[in-house]
Parts: sequence; structure tokens; C-alpha cells
Amino acid sequence: MESGPEIFTGMVFALFGSAVLAWTGTRLRRREPVAHGVNPIASAALASVAGTGALVLGVYCLTCL
Repeated sequence: MESGPEIFTGMVFALFGSAVLAWTGTRLRRREPVAHGVNPIASAALASVAGTGALVLGVYCLTCL
């Protein structure tokens, strides 16, 4: 019963991280800005780090079951 919140949290982080990475990759492939009004390299790097961090945190939560 205690693993329910861990599974939910892990899935939320994993889905969010993979969605951010997919969105960032799509924007970069189309040569569109990741964030308007920001340095393109910095916004792509920050979005990639945030997506990877969320994905790693989700995998960590799911492996701690």
C-alpha cells in the first residue's frame, strides 16, 4: 500500500522528463526557439538539463520500490 504514491510520483516525473526532452528535441530539429526572448543555446541547455533531471528522478523513484 505504501508503494502507491512512489509509483505515481515516479511515473509523473518520468512522463514529464520524457515530454520535455521530446519537446526540446522537436523544437531544435525544426530550428525553432525553445523559449522566446532567451539565448537559444542557453534555453535548449536548460530545458535538456531539466528534462534529464526529471527523467532520472522518475527512474530513481521507480527503482526504490
